[in-house]
Amino acid sequence: MDKDVTLRLAQQEEADALLSRSPLAALVGMLLDQQVPMEWAFAGPYTIARRMGADDLDAHDIAAYDPEEFAALLAEKPAVHRYPGSMAGRVQKLCQYLVERYDGDAARVWQGVGTGAELLTRLTDLPGFGKQKAQIFLALLGKQLGVRPTGWREAAGAYGEAGAYRSAADITGPETLHKVRAYKQEQKAAAKRAKE
Repeated sequence: MDKDVTLRLAQQEEADALLSRSPLAALVGMLLDQQVPMEWAFAGPYTIARRMGADDLDAHDIAAYDPEEFAALLAEKPAVHRYPGSMAGRVQKLCQYLVERYDGDAARVWQGVGTGAELLTRLTDLPGFGKQKAQIFLALLGKQLGVRPTGWREAAGAYGEAGAYRSAADITGPETLHKVRAYKQEQKAAAKRAKE
């Protein structure tokens, strides 16, 4: 990851600083990004780290955490997610997978990858990452974090397009957040019209 880049996904300075320096925090934020506002999801890793008494997330610690206690940690007010129990399980599964496959180092998911297609496969293999989530994260890696294996834009699909405002990959501040929100609202309206 490009150390000079600051992500602006949580729209909170400390949470965004963690996302920017921690590959695991970025992955966990992406995992949490469903059925809640994007900023809430991407602030989650910072909240989890603070509640665990740490400056960063550690895949080994999370993987080994008692599942009921971890769920309670995410459910504390304010909750990390609308569905803290199920999301706690997903975060732990992701961390267990990273421990088993990558010795707990989330950055190894994309380090040394030769092609965008290979990276997409690695991302879709992650627990909780379907194709769309994997493509959005791949686009985020390429557009903002300097991870650009050959063919990364094609592998990211529409999310990889330059100048698009479709997803978390395109958010660099409040203005682009509004553009992404507007795009998503238009997509929902179009889907609703198509059903009528």
